[in-house]
Amino acid sequence: MEADSALVAQWETIAPHLPGVLPGGLRPGGGPAVGVLPRGMSAKDARRVLNAHLHLLHVDHGALCLHAVALRRPSDGRSVLLLGGHGAGKTLVALALARRGWQVLAGDVTLLDVSDARPAPRVLGGTTAFLARRAPTRRWFPELVLPWSAGDRVDLGHVASVQRAPAEIQPVTVAAVVDVDGDRHARQGVVEVLDTHTAATVWWRASGHLLERLLDDSPVVLRQLENDPAAARRQERVRALAGALALHTVWGAPHAIARRIEDLAGTAPPTSTMEDR
Repeated sequence: MEADSALVAQWETIAPHLPGVLPGGLRPGGGPAVGVLPRGMSAKDARRVLNAHLHLLHVDHGALCLHAVALRRPSDGRSVLLLGGHGAGKTLVALALARRGWQVLAGDVTLLDVSDARPAPRVLGGTTAFLARRAPTRRWFPELVLPWSAGDRVDLGHVASVQRAPAEIQPVTVAAVVDVDGDRHARQGVVEVLDTHTAATVWWRASGHLLERLLDDSPVVLRQLENDPAAARRQERVRALAGALALHTVWGAPHAIARRIEDLAGTAPPTSTMEDR
C-alpha cells in the first residue's frame, strides 16, 4: 500500500491490528502499489480501510477474517476459536486459558482457512494485538500487572502470563461463542450446541466484522466495498464452515468457561482453587 509519510511513520502501531500483516507493508510511494491511502487520513481510518480491503482479498483466497480470539494448547496442538460480540468476554476467557498454559494465535481477528482443498478449517494467523478492557480485567484477574495505556483498552501482548504461539498453521478443534456473566459466582459454565442455520448466521456476522466500521473523517461506507459476487463467495464459505465445525455457546465466569472449553477440546488438566474465585 502507498501512503503519505505521516501514516508510514505510524505503521508499527497500525500493523498489529491487521490480520496476517507484518511491518513493512506500507511505503511512501516510489513504484507500483496495490492501493493508495488518501493523504491526511488518520491512522485509525487507515487501519479500517486496510482491514476492509484485506477482508476482500482473504475471501478471494479461501480465508475468512473472523471476529474471534484463537488459542493453541502446546501439549497437544489443539486449537480453539472464541467468538462473541464486543464486551462478551473473549479476552477474559482467553486470559483464563492462558493461565492454564494455552498460547495466543490471534488477538481479536482470526484468519481462518476455509478453502475447498482443506478437510478442516485451519488458523493461519490473525491480529497480533491482544486488547482487553482495563476494568473487567482487573476484576477477574487482580494479580495481573497491566501496562499503561491512554484509554481503557490495554494491549496484553507483553503480559508475562500471555504467551504467543509460534507461527504455525493450526487445525481448529473447538469453536465457541462465549458470554461472560458479571456474577463472580457463575461458576458452572453452561454449554449448548447451535443448530447449523444459527451457527451459519453467527459465522456470517463474525466474518463481516471488518466491514462494519464507520470512518471518522470520510463518507466512504466500508460495507459497500463487498459487492454481490464477493458476498456470495463469503456466504458459500460460511455455510461450508457451519457444516464442517460444530459451534458451541458457553456461558459463565471466565475460568468456568475455560474449563468447559478444555473439556470440549479433550482431557482437561486438574483445576486449582485459585481459578474458582
